[in-house]
Amino acid sequence: MVTEEGCGYLSSALSSNPSHLRELDLSYNHPGDSGVKLLSDTLNNPNCTLDKFNVDHGGGFRITAGLQKYACDLTVDPDTAHNHLILSEENRKVTHVREYQSYPDHPERFDKTLQVLCRESLSGRSYWEAESSGDAVISVTYKGINRKGRSDDCVFGRNKNSWSLRRSNDKFTVCHNNKFTDIRVSLGSCRRVGVYVDVSDGTLSFYSVSDTHTLTQLHTFTSTFTESLCAGFRVYGLNSSVSLCEIKNPVSNNKDGTPSPLSL
Repeated sequence: MVTEEGCGYLSSALSSNPSHLRELDLSYNHPGDSGVKLLSDTLNNPNCTLDKFNVDHGGGFRITAGLQKYACDLTVDPDTAHNHLILSEENRKVTHVREYQSYPDHPERFDKTLQVLCRESLSGRSYWEAESSGDAVISVTYKGINRKGRSDDCVFGRNKNSWSLRRSNDKFTVCHNNKFTDIRVSLGSCRRVGVYVDVSDGTLSFYSVSDTHTLTQLHTFTSTFTESLCAGFRVYGLNSSVSLCEIKNPVSNNKDGTPSPLSL
């Protein structure tokens, strides 16, 4: 049984002795409010490898700022945008518009599917958030995905090269290699999604993000990633949009391209 006093020793151990521990479940202990706060703050320590911290007796991880240590700053790549997608907010928002945009021809541009990629690669451990309005898909894909035509090889989630999450009125739907899974949760007004990729561990997780920044895990894919990954969006409905969200103090990249842990 871990009490408030025990949380102090546990916090010290997590901060000073890096380990492979990723999840800590205290749902049947009594850490108290001060103990919960202490351990939550410890998640922000760059020496702490803990990503998930559960104190909720109702089940399901209540994740605080742990994944934000791996936050990365992404921008949409204009050279990949379909001609009915317009970019704004310093290439952090994409909107489906009726007017054809006279973008220059480019071999990396999606010519038939209403999709766009982000410029930056996702390597090491990466976390980012996006907010959608209307009908849109948030995806992680290999950079080598086909860009020309309307076949499934080009569409996020409908091939072995991409993984996607789509939000509709009453559910989320995840898809990989044309296999769809519906996830029915209480959506409320939540429009923000968190995405966490651990390349070496071979995991990709989608989360719903509440107004109080509580993360609820929606689905986790497991795979052996063999190519360079990046974020991507498909924007179906006219005037629908997706925006990359600002996360305070996102990490910069190390020389090897992996995100540096964030020390808050």
